[in-house]
Amino acid sequence: MGAGALGCLYGYFIHKAGYDVVFVARGKQFEALKRGLKVTGLVEDFVRVNAVDKPCDADVTFVTVKSYDTKDVAKSLRNVDCGIVVSLQNGIGNEETLSKYLKRVLGGVTTYASNLIDYGWIEFAGMGTTFVGRMDGKVDEDVLKVVEVLRSSGIKAEAVDDIAKRKWIKTAINSVINPITAILKIRNGAIAEIEELWNLALAVLKEGEKVLKSMGIDVELESVLRDVVTKTANNKSSMLQDIERRKRTEIDYINGAIVRKAEELGLEVPYNRSLLLLVKSLEKFLTYNQS
Repeated sequence: MGAGALGCLYGYFIHKAGYDVVFVARGKQFEALKRGLKVTGLVEDFVRVNAVDKPCDADVTFVTVKSYDTKDVAKSLRNVDCGIVVSLQNGIGNEETLSKYLKRVLGGVTTYASNLIDYGWIEFAGMGTTFVGRMDGKVDEDVLKVVEVLRSSGIKAEAVDDIAKRKWIKTAINSVINPITAILKIRNGAIAEIEELWNLALAVLKEGEKVLKSMGIDVELESVLRDVVTKTANNKSSMLQDIERRKRTEIDYINGAIVRKAEELGLEVPYNRSLLLLVKSLEKFLTYNQS
């Protein structure tokens, strides 16, 4: 569900492994995928795929839609036998939303990178690892089945008992990379290359660490952040891709999630709050100038 940049990348690998894969998309992306999927970057290929514009029965359903569409997707999946549902989405709260309407919901965190170059065309921009687990920490047959599908498709995957913690850590990292790259319209690597940007990045990151520590997640993430922006130096963040297409971003589910959790914990996170307001203002500016 949600055959965009990341959804198409995963669908491509699983399709190439011989599984029966259905790409669920809409609008111009759906029309383009009916003609086929072009993959460039670390892989150069063109494949014919089975594209539909409505959900269908499946053994495993990977959800890669934007976080603000999760509720509508959950309601639509209720009408089919969607099997195991795996969220590979950015931000906080998607699994909880899906679980209100569906059973057998798993969380996922990935460091694979993919850019949507054009409708029906993705750039495989970075290798990574995919972590899969239940939000309650249990590693059951559903988790192991999904990991096996991914591994047999050439995707590095691990079953984990701490996916909720990993999602918060990734959100803290994304709270730095996504808004800064979206506002300045730069690729990820520039954050580590420009001293002033790196200082800003660390200030935002320290706020995320403070929130996580108050949640019982005591981590130091500076080296993780540097590793991510270095390995994905040429990648465009998903938020930058959204801004370039004048689309709504997931800022409410990334920096917004950190701001809401900080308020709940009685903490101040002025850098995260500022980035939240700046990106939301940018969204409105782009929408206003588009109309």
